[in-house]
Amino acid sequence: MFSSDYDKFSQQTYEANFGEKPHGDIHGVAVADIPAHDILCGGFPCQPFSIAGVSKKLSLGRKHGFDDEKQGNLFFSIADILDFHRPAAFVLENVKNLKGHDGGKTFDIIYRTLTEALGYTVYYKVIDARSVVPQHRERIFFVGFREWRYFEFPQFPTDGPKLGGILEAEPLAKYTLTDHLWNYLRRYAEKHRAAGNGFGFGLVTERDTTRTLSARYHKDGSEIIVAQGRSKNPRRLTPRECARLMAYPETFKIVVSDTQAYRQFGNSAVVPVVERIANSVLRTLRQPLNTAADFALTAAEDPNRPPIELPRTSVTYAKTKRSPRKKAA
Repeated sequence: MFSSDYDKFSQQTYEANFGEKPHGDIHGVAVADIPAHDILCGGFPCQPFSIAGVSKKLSLGRKHGFDDEKQGNLFFSIADILDFHRPAAFVLENVKNLKGHDGGKTFDIIYRTLTEALGYTVYYKVIDARSVVPQHRERIFFVGFREWRYFEFPQFPTDGPKLGGILEAEPLAKYTLTDHLWNYLRRYAEKHRAAGNGFGFGLVTERDTTRTLSARYHKDGSEIIVAQGRSKNPRRLTPRECARLMAYPETFKIVVSDTQAYRQFGNSAVVPVVERIANSVLRTLRQPLNTAADFALTAAEDPNRPPIELPRTSVTYAKTKRSPRKKAA
């Protein structure tokens, strides 16, 4: 097992829960030093491609997408690893907006790199986690196989749970919004409503499904604030409630500050979504190669037909600079 995360606080959380400290920045790890593996799972940073992330970077005059030197080119590090180790399968996750970023050019580069340059058979699908958690969270998943294999993404329930099932009975008072912050959020929402914009806070009750939890939740919590009756200001979710919103088990240890916990859960994938996809990948790998598809599909189900296997062509990608391979002691 090999893991990597450049954020020291994420490393602390991972080590506390899984007994292993992840390696740091993947750019500093030689590809040859990564152990051979059968399945690669990864999520390259979504901020360079998300709607909110792109809007912020544009407003600050910063580069986004692959031009974001710090975060946008991590995909090519994943491509390097796939190219060197040739694992049997991979699962990658990112924001829904990846499909439309830069007029579809970003998605095209990623898809053609995985299929044409690296020779994998690739399937992709946007999945909304609201069927398994009380949160509207759309993410795109890529599943790839070294050899041609027929693959179907798992089905998910039509109706999902509601927020009341994850709320604490008596949250600490510090999570209730101050008068100053609550008044600011209302003024901000009214200002943008008058201008015809969609910005504003997301006020929810126990009967609702929330907006998407983001890594910026620690700032003001505006995307998800929980009503507490007319006589009391609403509150933000607690870190434990955020863990539940991503379907982490109650035994999952939160060993960092509230700020870092909000960032980590906002950057996370929803556990049962990944779990179902992973189980489908394992079932597919256990089937003999070139197993015919089962066409007993319902009319409402996405057939998700396999793409035509493409031969390797002249499509290339920018190889990332890495540290030289470490010499044996």
